[in-house]
Amino acid sequence: MTEHLLFLTGHLARSRLERILSDLKDTTFTYEIVDIGVKVAALMSEEIIARRLKPPVVADRIILPGRYRGDLDRLSTRFDIPFLRGPDEVADLPVFLGRVGKSIDLSKHNMRIFAEIVDASALSLDALVERASKLAAAGADVIDLGCLPDTPFPHLADAIRRLKAHGLSVSVDSANRNELETGAAAGADYLLSLTEETIGLAVKYNAVPILIPSVAGDLDSLGRAIVAAQNANISFIADPVLDPIHFGFAASLGRFLEARRRWPDIPMMMGTGNLTELTDADTSGITALLSGICSELSIDNVLVVNVSPHTIRTVEEHDRARRIMFAAKRDHALPRGYDAGLLQIHDRKPYPNSVEDIAVLASDVRDANFRIMTAPDGVHIFNVKGHAIAQDAFELFPKLNVESDGAHAFYLGAELTKAEIAWKLGKRYTQDETLAWGAATPEEKMDRQRLKEAGHTLRAKKDTTT
Repeated sequence: MTEHLLFLTGHLARSRLERILSDLKDTTFTYEIVDIGVKVAALMSEEIIARRLKPPVVADRIILPGRYRGDLDRLSTRFDIPFLRGPDEVADLPVFLGRVGKSIDLSKHNMRIFAEIVDASALSLDALVERASKLAAAGADVIDLGCLPDTPFPHLADAIRRLKAHGLSVSVDSANRNELETGAAAGADYLLSLTEETIGLAVKYNAVPILIPSVAGDLDSLGRAIVAAQNANISFIADPVLDPIHFGFAASLGRFLEARRRWPDIPMMMGTGNLTELTDADTSGITALLSGICSELSIDNVLVVNVSPHTIRTVEEHDRARRIMFAAKRDHALPRGYDAGLLQIHDRKPYPNSVEDIAVLASDVRDANFRIMTAPDGVHIFNVKGHAIAQDAFELFPKLNVESDGAHAFYLGAELTKAEIAWKLGKRYTQDETLAWGAATPEEKMDRQRLKEAGHTLRAKKDTTT
């Protein structure tokens, strides 16, 4: 049977919703639109829906605006029909309707993140625990304690024991055999990095070695270390070593391909820091590319570093990338349309409303509240008194007539500046919402069951009138 969908909306969005749905071709569903009787669709409440959606309601699913804040389960139970929250922007509805009931699952991955604390020897035990806890919260599975050349690390063993007491997996990263042995004896789970000459440490202490060539770029020496580990019947991870750009990067990529060809089934690691740390470029794109290579080659371990300030969110980015790549690989699909966490500077669809859409909406507005939107031609601001467009926020201020209302002027200035930044970068702007920077910024917790608190200017006005 053909599925029948019921869309709940408000006055201002109804005409746009009607146009978008009427433009859909060859749909697998029939539909009906109900104006629930509010001006702004996102402001409909559970109480309003319960009071104004009159029975009998005939639908297989009821689609609410993405910014609806309320308990979907209670509505579903009340009407005995599944309620779904649609996309935040009505322009994204066609994509949403292509996957109704098929929510994207990013809960799974098969990649282990080693997060290195490069200056571990310089940190106190308490500082190490604090740093390690933050890395674990960001997505790290193993805390890698970096040992610096010619720098004593007298509290290495204590650091390992303290971190493991906090439930963390630990690796020791050193070129010094004595430090590696100290770490192994203290209970380190992994040793970075062992060669055919030093693999005996892993056998002696039952730690998992990350194996590298004893001579840079020599896969044959890596192969001998692999054979030694296999003969000893111990677990291991092989790392052919990724080199920086202009210092062997392309050749090192070839080594990873060759290593996977020679050893189709062994666990492998890629250290991404030589690209993220040593390239002046935003790390999200680099991380996406390297994670894609790892996904294709079934490399299930990455060593991540964030020493340079521009790599501050690289653990979070690797965490997001591993989930996107896992989902896309599982679906035999391109890593596109799963999550925008790595689209930090630009958006694939920055303008949900066309110039024509905004003109229609502006003509329907009957109140003095300012609406701010962006389109390919610039920043739009409109209310019942007029509609202005500019590419520079300062050009708009003289047309707003808010000189005597300081709080309102400040609010509009902040929003228009935000809109200008979004327009220049090609990012999506939504009034009263923070710009979405993906994994580049701490994730904002959103309660989908409550409306957001009033903004500063509205709170100020309310306070002065009560």
